[in-house]
Amino acid sequence: QVQLVESGGGLVQAGGSLRLSCAASGSTFSSSGIGWYRQAQGKQRELVAAINSSGGRTKYADSVKGRFTISRENAKNTVYLQMNNLKPEDTAVYYCNIGVYFFPNNYAPGDYWGQGTQVSVSS
Repeated sequence: QVQLVESGGGLVQAGGSLRLSCAASGSTFSSSGIGWYRQAQGKQRELVAAINSSGGRTKYADSVKGRFTISRENAKNTVYLQMNNLKPEDTAVYYCNIGVYFFPNNYAPGDYWGQGTQVSVSS
């Protein structure tokens, strides 16, 4: 059984920064890809960023490229999402997911999701 717990959300002004954390339990973490998703009110959940098991490959949604950075510390079973220059349109609940990062640069979500953390960006 895998458990994912997100933290680090909050309210920030436009242009500000937040760092989200996703702490995972279970032995499969270090061999799995991880994705950060977000879901704004009334919209579908979308992939924001993903990282492969070693941390050597990443992918980002076009809307966050150059502003968000995904990273991981396998020794701590934790993945991070550093979010800079936040915009009001980044407001959403952010979820992490454990899945499969596969060639050449794709991510397929698995069945396990965290409970989500709210990010709100004021203008």
